[in-house]
Amino acid sequence: MLRIVFKSPYMLRRFLAYLFFVLMVASLLQCGRRGGTLSGGPKDETPPVLIKTVPENMSTNFTAKKIRLYFDEYIKLKDVQDQLIVSPPLKYQPEISPQSGAQKYIEIKIKDTLAPNTTYTINFGQSIQDNNEGNPSSFLTYVFSTGSYIDSLEVLGVVKDAFNQKADPFISAMLYEIDSTYTDSTIYKKPPNYITNTLDSTVLFSLKNLKEGKYMMFGLKDEGKNNIFDQNADKIAFIKDTITLPTDSTYVLTLFKEIPNYSASVPSFAAKNKIIFGYYGDKNEEIEITPLTVIPDTIKTRFLKERDKDSINFWFTPYEVDSLIFTVLNKSKKVIDTFTVKQRKVGIDSLAITPNQNGSLDFNKPYYLGANTPLIAIDSAKMQLFVKDSIPFGFKTNLDTIKNTVNFNFPLEPNENYNLKLLPGAITDLFGQTNDSTEYRLNTRSFADYGNLTVNLEGNVTYPVIVQLTNENSETQIEIFATEEQPFEFNHIEPGKYLVRVIFDTNKNGRWDTGSYLKKRQPEKVSYYPSVIEMRANWESVETFVITN
Repeated sequence: MLRIVFKSPYMLRRFLAYLFFVLMVASLLQCGRRGGTLSGGPKDETPPVLIKTVPENMSTNFTAKKIRLYFDEYIKLKDVQDQLIVSPPLKYQPEISPQSGAQKYIEIKIKDTLAPNTTYTINFGQSIQDNNEGNPSSFLTYVFSTGSYIDSLEVLGVVKDAFNQKADPFISAMLYEIDSTYTDSTIYKKPPNYITNTLDSTVLFSLKNLKEGKYMMFGLKDEGKNNIFDQNADKIAFIKDTITLPTDSTYVLTLFKEIPNYSASVPSFAAKNKIIFGYYGDKNEEIEITPLTVIPDTIKTRFLKERDKDSINFWFTPYEVDSLIFTVLNKSKKVIDTFTVKQRKVGIDSLAITPNQNGSLDFNKPYYLGANTPLIAIDSAKMQLFVKDSIPFGFKTNLDTIKNTVNFNFPLEPNENYNLKLLPGAITDLFGQTNDSTEYRLNTRSFADYGNLTVNLEGNVTYPVIVQLTNENSETQIEIFATEEQPFEFNHIEPGKYLVRVIFDTNKNGRWDTGSYLKKRQPEKVSYYPSVIEMRANWESVETFVITN
C-alpha cells in the first residue's frame, strides 16, 4: 500500500491544489470527448424587447421634441436611414442616435413642426438589432398623436411588378388625401399624407393609424428617397379609383416604369467623324435632324440610329469646322430644338466588324455581322462559305442599312462545321474603309444536345399574345407572337432553367407597352408560368399554362 507523508501543511496545500487542477482538466477533456468542440451555449436568437418609451407609446396631445426608447439589452442601429419610415412624412428626417456603438436605448429628435390633430407613426423597419447576434426587432413602431385621439383605420395591399416576375425591394405605398388642394400633379410636388414601405423582405404592406376620408393610393420605387415622383428615375403604381376609408378591400399596386416625356439632350462630338444626338422618350420616336450649317457637297453624311439606345449618330467625313448648327425635330410631338455643336479634339472611329455569334451557332437566331461605322456596300463575290472546311456552300446575304448589319441566310444542319471567309473589300463603310481578310469558323451541335418545349395556353386567354421563353433573370431568349390559339413550340433549347412569360398585346403592336399615370393607362398585362421549367439535353416537354387572372 502506497503511503504519502507530508512534512508540512504548505506541502499538503500544494498537493491538494495540484490534484484539483488535474481533476478539472480531466473533467473538461471528458466533456470534450462527449460533446465534440466546446461551445459557449445555444445561440441567442431573441430580438431586443422594448421595455419603456418616453413619452409613452400611443401618446395623445403630443408636444415633445425628443423621444427615447429603452430595450432589455444592448442594441445597435443598422441602415436606419434606409429603414426608417415616418408617416405622414416630415420635411426633415428625425435625428436618430446613437448611430454607432451599443446602448440600451435610442433617441429620436424631431426637427420639424408637427401638424395639429394628426396621428404619426415612426416605423424602424429592421434597423434595431441586438448588439451581439444582430437579431432585428422587426417593424417596431412608435405611434403618437398631436390631437386628442389616435387614428385607428388600416388599409392592406400587395406590390407586384408589371413586367418582371419579382417586385423590387423597398417599395413605398402612399396615400394622398383628396382635398381642395389635391390634383393629378400633386404626386410630383408633395409627399403623401400617409406612407409605409415593403423594405427588403416582403411584397405585402399595411398602412395603419389612418383617419376616415377619401384617398388616392400610389406605389413608388423612390430612387431619390424624397417621397415624390420623379418620372425619369422612379417606377410608379396607381389605383385608378378613389379609396374611401374605412374599407375592408385589399389593393394590388402594379409597378411600372413610364416612358419619360420627350426631351432632346445636348449633342456632342464622340469622334472626329461622329456626333451623338441623345434624347429621352419613346425609342420609336420619329426624330428628324437637319444641319443648318452649310456642309460642302464633297462631304459624305449619314444619320444612324444607335442599336438599343435612345440616341442617333450623325456620321460625316471629317473636315475643318469650328462648330455645326442643327435642328432636332420630334415629328409626333411637334417639338423642335436648335443646337450648336463645337468641334473638339477627338480621334476617328475605324471600321470594326463583330459577329453576333461565335463558335457554336444557335438554331433559333439569325447570323449577322455588325459594324461600328455606317456600312454602305457589300460585295458577295468576295464572301465564301464552306462546309467541312473545303466544300462550297450556298448562302444569301443582304445589307441592312437601318440596323447596320450584314445578314447571312443559309440552312443549318446538325453536327456541321462552317467556314465563312471575307476577302478584302467585301464590306465598305461610309469613309471608304474596308475589311481585312477575315475568317469565321462556326459549327452546329447535334439536335440531341438540346431540348424541345411546347407550351399550351388555357383559361383566361385573350389574343393576340406574345409568349416569351426567358432565362432565370427574365431576359428573353425566344418569343412567339400569335393572334389565335396554337401550340407554342420552342425547339433546340440549350439545357438549363427557363421561365415562360405571356404578354397580352392589347393594342396589337407586337411588343409590351408600359403604363402612363397622367393618361390613367395601366401597363399591358403579363403572366408568368408559376414554376421554373428545367430543360435537359434530348428532352421533350409539354407544359399547360392555365391563365387565371
